Amino acid sequence: MAATIRDIKKRTGLSLATISKYLNGGNVLPENRILIEEAINELHYEVNELARGLVTHKTKTIGVLVYDIQCLFVGSMLHYLGMELHKKGYGMLICDSCNDEKLQKENLQFLLSRKVDGILVFAVGMHGKFLHAAKKANVPVVLVDRSFQDEEYDCVEVDNRTAIYRATNKLIENHHKKIAVIASNIEYTGRERVKGYSDAMNQAGLEIPKEYCKLGRHSFEHGYRGMKELLELEDRPTGVILGNYNTMLGGIMALNESGLSCPQDVSLIGVDNLPMTQVLRPKLWLIVQPMETMCEKAVAMLLERVNGEQNGMPVKISFSTSVREGDSIRDLG
Repeated sequence: MAATIRDIKKRTGLSLATISKYLNGGNVLPENRILIEEAINELHYEVNELARGLVTHKTKTIGVLVYDIQCLFVGSMLHYLGMELHKKGYGMLICDSCNDEKLQKENLQFLLSRKVDGILVFAVGMHGKFLHAAKKANVPVVLVDRSFQDEEYDCVEVDNRTAIYRATNKLIENHHKKIAVIASNIEYTGRERVKGYSDAMNQAGLEIPKEYCKLGRHSFEHGYRGMKELLELEDRPTGVILGNYNTMLGGIMALNESGLSCPQDVSLIGVDNLPMTQVLRPKLWLIVQPMETMCEKAVAMLLERVNGEQNGMPVKISFSTSVREGDSIRDLG
């Protein structure tokens, strides 16, 4: 039979009120804390989180809404978020929105019905109206990786515009003039990356032919299709920026199938230093996001809201990216 709080009372001689206070996160005398912890270990006592939640109005559970759990970037971010939440004594309840805004809204309602203490959101699109229900329920929200066009929430992201500006300039520094981009125009991150590409091209006085901008939803399929179309152009680009990890993999597959090679025929620069990039040859130039640091900050921001330590206006934290050098860019000078 599982040990109960009364068994701890018998073992320690302390009152139920003192033991309950400790179990619910309250402060007790150091000598009492030692007695209670020894009893818990000896009796193999397990806290009933549901019962404790009725008292504290906290479930020690954080909801996570993701746009697509198949995305390797999302999977890596979930890994880091899970580790950080575990350190803080929280569990994680994940809902996959499958790039569907209607499902995303339903998933939010599901998480709210499970009384999660807060929600981390990898949003499907650029509009935040669906999160009004969380506001109404006073459940804190932190956006991860993607902001909204029309709503302000706490957010942890990278400076995507500057990141792709730097990627484009890397090709320009290597004397490329015909530079294309395969990216997204559907969500905030992708649009910011396209702006960075345009900034660099315009600053250098380089033309951006309409057919050099392959815009859709970041995905393997979009990368594959976009690269095929670029390589079939009569005046094909000499350099291509691949706007996210999945798009990069699709683009590289299309290039491999074409019989052309990198960097002799086409120079490439991609985003995110995830597992497959370690085995691709040539070694890719990459824009690298500080994923672990982003997750640590997102969890810290959310728990500050959950615990009432932060009550001010929404805060946006934008991290810088780094560059991993590779062999996928040919100098045309």
